[in-house]
Amino acid sequence: MVFTMKIVFWTSYPTTEIKRKLQGFNMTTIRLTRMGRKKMPFYRIVVTDSRKRRDGGWIESIGHYNPMIKENNITVDMERLNYWTSVGAQMSDRVKKITAGK
Repeated sequence: MVFTMKIVFWTSYPTTEIKRKLQGFNMTTIRLTRMGRKKMPFYRIVVTDSRKRRDGGWIESIGHYNPMIKENNITVDMERLNYWTSVGAQMSDRVKKITAGK
C-alpha cells in the first residue's frame, strides 16, 4: 500500500501581512490567580500565557494580594513587574489598579 502526501504552501499570505495581522496581539499577561479556600481568597500576581485558564500554569509569580486584610495586603516585586512590561506583557485591569499605589 502506498501513501501519498500532499504538501500545501501558504503563498497567499506574505510574511509581512501575517505580522500585520498579529500586531497588537500579545501572548503574555500579568494577572491574578486565585488561591486560598472557600470564602477566604488570596491572589498571586503571576505572569502567564494569555490562552491559559485563570488558575492554569504560569511562567513566574511576582507577588501576592490578600483582600481579606486591610493593611499591607499587597507584595509585588517591582523589578520583575517592570521587566515583564518592558518585554511586552500586558497587565490586567485589576493588576493595574492594585499596583498603581506602589
